[in-house]
Amino acid sequence: MIPIVLKPGREKSLLRRHPWVFSGAIEMVEGDPRPGETVEILTNERDFLGIGAYSPHSQIRVRVWTFQKDKPIDASFFRARMDKAIQSRAAYLTGKEGACRLVNAESDGLPGLVVDKYGEFLVCQFLSAGWEYWRDEIILQLQRILWPAGIYERSDVDVRIKEGLEPCTGALWGESPPEFLQIQEGHCRFLVDIRKGHKTGFYLDQRDNRQALAGFAHGCSVLNCFAYTGGFGIWALSGGADHVTNVESSSGAIELAARNVEINGFSSAKVDHVQGDVFQVLREFRNYNRCFDLIVLDPPKFVDSRSRMPKGTRGYKDINLLAFKLLKPGAILFTFSCSGLVSSDLFQKIVADAALDAGRDAQILRTLTQSPDHPTSLNFPEGAYLKGLVIRAS
Repeated sequence: MIPIVLKPGREKSLLRRHPWVFSGAIEMVEGDPRPGETVEILTNERDFLGIGAYSPHSQIRVRVWTFQKDKPIDASFFRARMDKAIQSRAAYLTGKEGACRLVNAESDGLPGLVVDKYGEFLVCQFLSAGWEYWRDEIILQLQRILWPAGIYERSDVDVRIKEGLEPCTGALWGESPPEFLQIQEGHCRFLVDIRKGHKTGFYLDQRDNRQALAGFAHGCSVLNCFAYTGGFGIWALSGGADHVTNVESSSGAIELAARNVEINGFSSAKVDHVQGDVFQVLREFRNYNRCFDLIVLDPPKFVDSRSRMPKGTRGYKDINLLAFKLLKPGAILFTFSCSGLVSSDLFQKIVADAALDAGRDAQILRTLTQSPDHPTSLNFPEGAYLKGLVIRAS
């Protein structure tokens, strides 16, 4: 293996078993490794630190496979890692229409690889040069472990560009998925577009939070913002909500949300679907003095780089401020951020500032995070990207 030698004192994160080596930490590369090739990471004194995949175009120059010396990186290595990850999700693998995350990248010891299960289909995201190098082997191992009906790729994310890779989508093995797959989540059902939908088709990381919402929804008028295909709205109805208003900018998502209402057997009269910019729609509701018993804010990532932090935090402040102005006395707000760069403490401060500016006293009833099939390694705190608050406004 080609050695990657770090600058003096730059080994501290690796000694804590963090799986990334940034370009600025590297003193020298003793050779010319190909993208994705396995390399050995050494301290400046030539002590062994780890073995990883080299990525010449990324600021994350090496993603660590293992911290064990002389550990072969081969088919058996990846089979063992995937077996461990999949077995840990055994509770989610029952039933033909179940859906869950099977491999959660760095937090499962497979940095840059995401594998989601939707019924009998698997959806993969190969997010780093290392997985381009091992792509065929991973597809083969997934066949042997799970024997799905088909494997589909959704590597159409910006991080691949940072890796020097082109976005890539399409069938990898087996059957091509239908236009919409039906999945079961608890006692609710959803239609999912794994070919063109957000992320890999559905927000699997919000599973537990959707179910938690049902416990607050009985008898409520619910405003579901950034509704996508209506997941929170369906669970609100299942919890006995009187009425749900879904607000979403995508016409395709709105259409799918309406179909999800139908397949779950709820009356269409109990749901309004509003297509438009959420900020603008909420301002219009404020101007017309509309108020709600329960509001959900599940926006897209507002902060995807440090340069966007000021604009993104203003976005979170503005949307929460609008929500506080639309809450009835004693009403409940479920508010989320999926921006990894926004810490839990910062997010709580933003929401508190919004409540203050809205003239509302509020209490945190519960803190929320991603569902257990999206675990976070203690050595990789960046994996805890989803944070949420359940708030009661007086």
